[in-house]
Amino acid sequence: MTLYPNLILDALRNVRYPASGKDIVSAGMVEDDIRIDGNKVTFSLIFDKPTDPFIKSLVRAAETAILTYVSPVVDIKGNINVKTRTVAPQPAVRPLADVKNIIGVSSGKGGVGKSTVAANLAVALAREGYKVGLLDADIFGPSMPKMFGVEDAELYMHKVDDRELIIPLEKYGVKLLSIGFLVDKNAPVLWRGSMASNALKQLITDADWGDLDYFVIDMPPGTSDIHLTLVQTLGITGVIIVSTPQEVALADARKGVNMFLGDKINVPILGLVENMAWFTPEAHPDERYYLFGREGGVRLAAELGVKLLAQIPLVASVCEGGDQGQPIALKDSIMGHEFIHLAHEVVYAVDQRNRELPPTQKVNVNRK
Repeated sequence: MTLYPNLILDALRNVRYPASGKDIVSAGMVEDDIRIDGNKVTFSLIFDKPTDPFIKSLVRAAETAILTYVSPVVDIKGNINVKTRTVAPQPAVRPLADVKNIIGVSSGKGGVGKSTVAANLAVALAREGYKVGLLDADIFGPSMPKMFGVEDAELYMHKVDDRELIIPLEKYGVKLLSIGFLVDKNAPVLWRGSMASNALKQLITDADWGDLDYFVIDMPPGTSDIHLTLVQTLGITGVIIVSTPQEVALADARKGVNMFLGDKINVPILGLVENMAWFTPEAHPDERYYLFGREGGVRLAAELGVKLLAQIPLVASVCEGGDQGQPIALKDSIMGHEFIHLAHEVVYAVDQRNRELPPTQKVNVNRK
């Protein structure tokens, strides 16, 4: 089969750029440098900025289009160059300027249900009438797409004041973004710290979050440079620490509290959530079995002088709701009301925090 540039361009017209909906040829994203050497094809794709979230997916889509619409024997893998247009520098934009309160949900270690708490807190706040955003900042283990049942969702962009911004997905009244939308859900994210930090900054600063009462951040477990990136990028109102009652988890939770209160970060602790505080069978809600120890979170909160926001039982329906993409906070059940109660406690803690600030730094926590 004889290859020629127009054949390649015709194939690439089947690839659309999510931000505009136009095919990449009509959008002027294919540079006029197509080279053909036997079965080997090389060319360049042009993007407006090097941090465009669709670069990798468009390169893969372009490769697939050529192999599908031209010939499966075309040597194209790895031969698409990525270039960036030279554009005038844009004025600095203050991140999340229209967000009233930014709440981090963190844990000293993984496996304590931090993401479950973050997801259900966001849904509960939305049910109470607040405008809520949720950022899945757990770069290496994003779970929000699964918990909200949007694993196969695609992101799009639109223009706001001459800026192309990512449109967060919206479900259950919560605006949602996750790195999980931009990577293969079945492959590990093998990024160095700087790459992860840059991707996270983009989800914060290059997204149209709009006017929000609460912006909930599901932080990575442990202590890392991701936490530094978040506090340096955003003015975080306060952090919620999640732990189970067992001593191993409590030791790591203590480190997490000390990290946020340290000089390098200096972010207030809104309170502690003791998750999996006891096991309760669905059929016997009055029964309690302390599988991971008893009231360890209560003792830690008292020791550190922070508020105990909630004790969340271990109930099968909570896990099932997350697996099915339907957070339990959506339901008018005992566990649903546990997270509504947590939302009330968080709103109160934020209000108390704002009362401690100078008048010029106070924010509004009124409902929409």
